[in-house]
Amino acid sequence: MMTLKTEPSSMSQGVKWKRGSAKPLEIRISLSNRVINPIYRPALSREERYLVFYGGAGSGKSFFVCQRFLIKLLGQERRNLLVVRRVERANRTSTFPLFQQIIMQWGLSPYFRIYKNEMRILCLLNGSEILFRGLADVDRLKSITFSRGILTDIWIEEASEVTREQFNQLDVRLRGRGKTKQMVLTFNPVSANHWLKERFFDTPPENAAAFHTTYLHNRFIDDGYKSVLEGYRFSDPYYYQVYCLGCWGVYGKTVFHSSEVAGQIARQRQTPPTMEGFFCCQMERNQIVSFRWTDEKGGYIRIFHPPVEGRAYVLGADTAGDGSDFFVGQVLEVESGRQAAILRHQMDEELFARQIYCLGRFYRDALVGVETNFSTYTVKELQRLGYPRQLVRRREDHYSRKLVPAYGFRTTAASRPVALASLSALVREDISLIEDVPTLEEMLSFVRNEKGRAEAQKGSHDDCVMALAIAAYMRSDLWEPQVLEESLADAREMWSEDMWEDYRNAGEKEKNYLRQKWGGT
Repeated sequence: MMTLKTEPSSMSQGVKWKRGSAKPLEIRISLSNRVINPIYRPALSREERYLVFYGGAGSGKSFFVCQRFLIKLLGQERRNLLVVRRVERANRTSTFPLFQQIIMQWGLSPYFRIYKNEMRILCLLNGSEILFRGLADVDRLKSITFSRGILTDIWIEEASEVTREQFNQLDVRLRGRGKTKQMVLTFNPVSANHWLKERFFDTPPENAAAFHTTYLHNRFIDDGYKSVLEGYRFSDPYYYQVYCLGCWGVYGKTVFHSSEVAGQIARQRQTPPTMEGFFCCQMERNQIVSFRWTDEKGGYIRIFHPPVEGRAYVLGADTAGDGSDFFVGQVLEVESGRQAAILRHQMDEELFARQIYCLGRFYRDALVGVETNFSTYTVKELQRLGYPRQLVRRREDHYSRKLVPAYGFRTTAASRPVALASLSALVREDISLIEDVPTLEEMLSFVRNEKGRAEAQKGSHDDCVMALAIAAYMRSDLWEPQVLEESLADAREMWSEDMWEDYRNAGEKEKNYLRQKWGGT
C-alpha cells in the first residue's frame, strides 16, 4: 500500500519519502511553484474524461502532463497508462525520456523499473504500468494487456497529427467498470479546420476540460529560448501568433489579416463578455407579450456592450442551412461599428426567431436582416410577431418579372462580395471592434479558394462571419432596396422569353444548372 501526499507549503525541493517499520511507504510530492507551473495546478484534480492541453511552443504542457501522470499512478493502485504518438519511434525521443527525466529529478528511481527496449515503465510499489506505442496500426492496440488491471488512461501527444478515426479507436479502448477513465490530449493548434477544433471547441462536450497556455506561462523556460520565440513577434507575426501564442492557424490565403485577428483572439480570451444568457418570453395566443433577460454562464447569447440610449444598432442573422450547424445573430453599433452582442447556437427556427425578436427589441429595435437563402421562416415569424424593423430588399416576381419588396437578406453573387467587403473594411479599420472569440476564429479559417472566392475552409464554419457581414452591410448604408436587387433581375435583359419559361418550370436543381449555364447569379 502506498499513500501519496501533496504539501506545497512545506516541501519545496521536489520529492522526499519516509519509511516506517509498521507504516506504509509515504511519498510526498511538492506542488510548489519551484516544481509545477502555477497555471497548471488546477488541472491536477480534474476528473473529466477528456483533458485537452493546447497552446504554443515552449509552454511546458507536455512536461506537466508527465508530472501529473506520475502523481496519479503513484497515488492510485492499478492505474495503467498508454502513451501514443502517430509514429512509435517519436516516443523514444520525446515522451519516454521525459518520464525518465522526471522520475530521476523527483528521486523516484528506486520505485520504478524502466524497460528501454520495450519502452515500458513499471511502478514497483503498486504494479501500475506505462506503455508507449504508435498509431501506424491502431488495431494492434486492442491486444495490449497490462500485468495488473486494465487500461485506465491514455495520453495522445501531438494530437493534431492523429486522425479522427484513430482517436475514436483509442476512445473506445477506455471502457470497463471501476476506476475513472481519462484521455489527455496535447497539441499545438496549427489548423483551424482540424477535427480537434470541431470535437472539443466548436461544440465542447460536458465531460471535457481545456487548458490554453503559451511560453509566457512557463516560469521554467530559459531566457535564450524565450528570446528566440519573442523574435518571431516582429520577423514573422503570423508564425508568432500561431506557433508561439498557440492561436488556431489556417492554410492558404486568409481574407482577413491573420496576425491581427490572431492577436485579438489572444487578448479576448482573457476578457469575458459582460453578460451571458438568453431571453425568456411570455407568450399569449402565440404572441410575445413580454420578455426578460436570464443570466446563464455559457449561455448562447453573449453581450459585450449593452444598449445605450440614443444609439442605433443593426442585427445580421445567418440561419442554419447546407454545411452550417449554427443559427447566428450579430449585433453591431451603427456609429462605431463595434460588436455589441452575438447569438450562436444549434436550435430550431421557432426558438431562433423568438430570440432574434427579443435581441433586436433589447437593442432599441435594431434593424434586423435575416439571411433567407435556405428558409424564410424566421423573417415570416418576425413579421407575424410584429417586429417593427426588418431589412427590405427587392426581388423579382417569378410570374410578373417585376421587382417587388421582400424581407430579409438574399445572398447572391452580387450581394455577398459587397457584404464581405463591408466587413473587411470594418476589420481593417479596427480589429478590436470584434470581441467574440468564435467569430474571430472563423475569420482565421475564412480564405480565398483557387478561384479567388472568399469562403470557409473545408471543415470550418462561416455562420458568424456571414451574420457579421450582413450586419456590416446594413450599417454601411448599402441596405437600401435598389442595391439589394437579386441578381436574376440583372439577367432579365440577357435571357430570352423561352429561357425564362424554362427556368420557371424547372426544379431547384435544374434552376441551379441553368443559372450556371446562362449566367446571372
